[in-house]
Amino acid sequence: MMTMVFAVEEINHNSSLLPGVKLGYQIMDSCDHVHTSLQALFSLVSHSKAENVTEERVDSSTQSEDLPSCLADSPVPAVIGLASSSPTRAVAHTLGPFNLPLVSYFATCTCLTDKHMYPSFLRTVPSDLFQVRGLVQLVTFLGWLWVGTLGTTDDYSHYGIQAFSNQFRQQGGCLAFHLTIPKSPRATEIQGMADRLQSSTAKVVVVFATEGQLLDLLLEGTLGFSFPGVRVPGLKEFLLNVRPSPKPGMEFVNMFWEELFGCELEFRGGSADENYTGANEKPVCTGSEDLRYTDSSYTDVSQVRISYNVYKAVYAIAHALHTLLNCDSAEYNNGMCERHKTFTSRHLLHHLKMVNFTNQFKEKVYFDSNGEPVPLYDIINWQKDSKGEIRFVKVGSYDGSAPSTSQLQMEKNTIVWTKGESQVPVSQCSAPCPPGSRQARRPGEPHCCFDCLPCADGEISNQTGSTECTKCPEYYWSDKDKVKCVAGVEEFLSFYDTMGIILVTLTLLGVILTTIITTVFHHFRSTPIVKANNSEISFLLLLSLKLCFLCSLVFIGQPSVWTCRLRQAAFGVSFVLCLSCLLVKTIVVLLAFRANAPGSRALKLFGPSQQRTLILCTTAPQVCLCAGWLLGAPPFPFRNPTYQASTGKIVVECKEPWPPGFYLVLGYIGLLAFFCLLLAFLGRKLPDTFNEAKLITFSMLIFWAVWISFIPAYVSSPGKFTVAVEVFAILASSFGLLLCIFVPKCYIILLRPEQNIKKGMTGKFVR
Repeated sequence: MMTMVFAVEEINHNSSLLPGVKLGYQIMDSCDHVHTSLQALFSLVSHSKAENVTEERVDSSTQSEDLPSCLADSPVPAVIGLASSSPTRAVAHTLGPFNLPLVSYFATCTCLTDKHMYPSFLRTVPSDLFQVRGLVQLVTFLGWLWVGTLGTTDDYSHYGIQAFSNQFRQQGGCLAFHLTIPKSPRATEIQGMADRLQSSTAKVVVVFATEGQLLDLLLEGTLGFSFPGVRVPGLKEFLLNVRPSPKPGMEFVNMFWEELFGCELEFRGGSADENYTGANEKPVCTGSEDLRYTDSSYTDVSQVRISYNVYKAVYAIAHALHTLLNCDSAEYNNGMCERHKTFTSRHLLHHLKMVNFTNQFKEKVYFDSNGEPVPLYDIINWQKDSKGEIRFVKVGSYDGSAPSTSQLQMEKNTIVWTKGESQVPVSQCSAPCPPGSRQARRPGEPHCCFDCLPCADGEISNQTGSTECTKCPEYYWSDKDKVKCVAGVEEFLSFYDTMGIILVTLTLLGVILTTIITTVFHHFRSTPIVKANNSEISFLLLLSLKLCFLCSLVFIGQPSVWTCRLRQAAFGVSFVLCLSCLLVKTIVVLLAFRANAPGSRALKLFGPSQQRTLILCTTAPQVCLCAGWLLGAPPFPFRNPTYQASTGKIVVECKEPWPPGFYLVLGYIGLLAFFCLLLAFLGRKLPDTFNEAKLITFSMLIFWAVWISFIPAYVSSPGKFTVAVEVFAILASSFGLLLCIFVPKCYIILLRPEQNIKKGMTGKFVR
């Protein structure tokens, strides 16, 4: 109030601003209440005499004779106020239809920006729209995404918190709670809110309220947005020279005087007051008490902030009047304003909206299209001084008109937080997930509350707080910490692996053993045991077994185009040739015993040429099947990254574009093996020293056991173990055939030669 009086006095003594015109004022108390504000407004504008415009000033001077008569017949041309948004809305809504300017110095509600509802409203304080943007930037800049909100019951708080909540959520923030301070809170209500604040996991509270409403809740460590402060020359001296007076218009000064010095003025009642009681006796004010020796917000004008907005409002109206009254047209009025010019509040409002001047503090004062000033803020920190009293320290600034990247300027090292801490407090529902993990929201809770789950195999997250894991490119894999993708290691059944070495050793052992048996049989080829059952078929069987052993080598080593095509064909043809020989041997055994029957010609009809033909006929289908398979859909090398996911290895394998080809090859082998087993089983009890049916039956049982167990093992084995299972099946079945059929004969040839005779055998068995 006193700053407004000072500004009016300063303008009236300024010869360059409104020359020849004196400004006056009338001060009404709104009591921060809508009804009282409207009552004061109607009282203010209902007068039509000059005292409404040129009421008594603090120095009690009378109305100026230079005041133009046009203003004397007009209502008050402009109103400065109010401080709170709710009463301001009521007054602005009332004055709007009359185009009577209302310039507020502290009503910041965004709702007042609506020019359809409030066409004559302007303000020298930025809208909460900018303050909210600044608050959101400040909160996110300090890393706070989990905060509570605290407000009051007025429009400033309601609209401010609503705008902050919306923008804060857009930036990824979450609200932990919202509390409302009642109009007249009781001690229990204040204590309840304090308990709620302390028990919350949110360590930061965003408040829309005046500092006076927060004194019981917050103290040290608070950050706030304030308006830029200035030192107005002469204001301190003006304030210190104020004295109480019984004259009209001095009621506020008198009340202030008694409150500050704890005394009572005699002309306001003093000890003669009818409500006086001895217990409440106060000394009488002399009126000469010295304000210089007091310490209060009244005398601390080193950096005025809200008062500076009042100061700018008065000067804005003065400049509008200056332009309206053509005060710069010296050629017509000799440097004086056109004091007799008639104007309406609409004219003044138009010129007020067009105001654009630079004041003595180098600040450009103007209103935008919505009647808003430039959004400039100081960010202040509530700190305790050595006496334990709160003082405001500037720690940053916010310029809403600057580019978004440079609007907020902070000096974090100058901030003193709660309990004197220098580190920025941490306020979060859940700690950010470390690299290698991702956030997983908790059902029914805000998105700021989450659990951290490790990335799946083959996925990474290399930043703190990742919401999703990124899948690695093909043939790349995540490292053990799931923070980077590394090239997968190619894996195959190598000759140098332990498993590969074992299988190669077994293969060579089988080949060597087959070669030794072949040598023994060739050396003793004229003995009955070798000549029995067609020695030519025996040597062909040994050759096919050697091929079976050797084909396993094609499965070991890095797959190539030719090895992929050769391995299954070699395996299929070799085993079919082997089983064809066994089938012929089994048939020969059965027919040999039938040949002893009178008139039987069975063995003559199945001589060597027929045996060769049967072997050829049973082997040819497999050859044709393998040839068609390789020509139509040949297997090819393929880098498969899916098998060894946990180890990050890429299995190089032979991919079969037509899987039925392999199962047809395997099925045909099974078919021949079934016939061999069936025929050998029928002849297992035939009496003969050299009867091979028993040996073939046992070898076929081993063969079937190996390959029946092979199928599920082959399907379920991962990566290179699939190949190892197949190689093991090939070797196991080959060893089974070799050992079961030929080792007993070698035993007789080498260790029991006395049994290697023709006794008991018909000549038809020997060839």
